[in-house]
Amino acid sequence: MDVNKPFAGGAIAAAITDAGIGRITINRAEKRNALTDLMWRSLPGAFNWLVAENHARVVVIEGAGGRDFSAGADIAEFETLRKDGGTARIYETGNSDAFAAIRTCPVPVIAAVRGICFGGGFGIAAAADIRLADDTARFAIPAARLGLAYPVDAVQDLVRALGDQQARYALFSAREISAQDALACGCLHSLCRPNQLEEEILRLAADIAAAAPLSVRASKAAIAAHGATSRQDLEQATAIAALTFDSLDYAEGRRAFMEKRPPSFSGQ
Repeated sequence: MDVNKPFAGGAIAAAITDAGIGRITINRAEKRNALTDLMWRSLPGAFNWLVAENHARVVVIEGAGGRDFSAGADIAEFETLRKDGGTARIYETGNSDAFAAIRTCPVPVIAAVRGICFGGGFGIAAAADIRLADDTARFAIPAARLGLAYPVDAVQDLVRALGDQQARYALFSAREISAQDALACGCLHSLCRPNQLEEEILRLAADIAAAAPLSVRASKAAIAAHGATSRQDLEQATAIAALTFDSLDYAEGRRAFMEKRPPSFSGQ
């Protein structure tokens, strides 16, 4: 049975299945899933509830309504919450905390992208580990048309997702990037028809949830440490990897291989 919990008055919805598949839905379809300040600030709590409290093995993040991922930050709030340097710094702390919750989530995060994926919405998708989309997806970073700058950490996520040249093109020109171009530059893992995306997402999430959790976490930590300037990041990734060899799951994996059966991993 799924367990559900609303955040930000239900504008962020979190749910987890018995199989350990977590789901976060940006639930504001009537506004193309634009995020309010409260929604941004609720995302770290939603991830914590799924992973730390309910032991999710993978998290899928998507937009409600089946049409759009997210139009980004709700510009209607900018006149009060992001009107100058002082208020922008406070506002963007919530943005950066949300991106960090996704980027540093210890389990894989999959972004399921449909329709508009603009601005901060693109930032959310870029912070995820894997992005799958249908062919309605459209990507854009309209900062240059609004006269503002995005948080540095969000820009770095965009560079990792798009590659250097496409990130520069998107940020400097504010032009849209099609789903096909996003796939071609490596921003997307795969692209499918709209009626196929849910099936593809569930299949991938199920495979990750069925894998050995400690092994998956070790892999994510090692990937995050790639190119890290901090020795602490490398040491942490090495320590997480070392734990797998004394785990019950490693013993189960060996037994299952010898017995020619699917393994059943407990995460211990």
